[in-house]
Amino acid sequence: MIIKNETLKSMKKHLTDTDINNLERFPKVNLMNSATGYKSANLIGTKNPKGVTNLAVFNSVCHLGSSPALIHFTLRPHTVARHTYENILETKYFTINQINTSIVGQAHYTAASFNANVSEFEATGLVEEYKNDFYAPYVQQSAIQIGCEYVNTYEIKENGCLLVIGAIKHLYFEDHIQAKDGFLNLEDGQTVCINGLDQYAVPKPLARFEYARPNEDIKEKTI
Repeated sequence: MIIKNETLKSMKKHLTDTDINNLERFPKVNLMNSATGYKSANLIGTKNPKGVTNLAVFNSVCHLGSSPALIHFTLRPHTVARHTYENILETKYFTINQINTSIVGQAHYTAASFNANVSEFEATGLVEEYKNDFYAPYVQQSAIQIGCEYVNTYEIKENGCLLVIGAIKHLYFEDHIQAKDGFLNLEDGQTVCINGLDQYAVPKPLARFEYARPNEDIKEKTI
């Protein structure tokens, strides 16, 4: 099967970099955060040395490599308090917990600016879960949980944002969502994604394809 896309005939709105820079703050933020498409929706769990837990919603968690298993996420410039990042630097551990349809509102509420001595777990009703003596808390309601150890931070000089790298030490997921080839069917875990900063959506799988090779038709997987 070869997929052919018809040329879209509708006229598209055009903005130059100057146009974008001249937009008011929030329309510009909303536009640029949604223009790149749907993103992963995760809660990062940490705990400071005093034992106060923290939980924050992130749409920037990405796979970085499988051997070794690494992830990364980005943070805005560390010019104000960033409790998640500060806890990670102090303790070296954090968890990544996929957001699902049953906890969307609670997950989004973690974006509120709580004081450092307030736990977002307590504020939202999400449940702390500890496993295998891992320091940072997992979200019990999450179908996919990842325990990470801090590796490094790289400053993005162009805008001051921080790219944080973690090594995956533990991975937990509900057994029924895994296919025979190892693939995780996120739909079965009711995983949601994020468009922009505040719209949550449920993705619907369209197809999985076999490995693409030049001069061969694209074939769908039947797993």
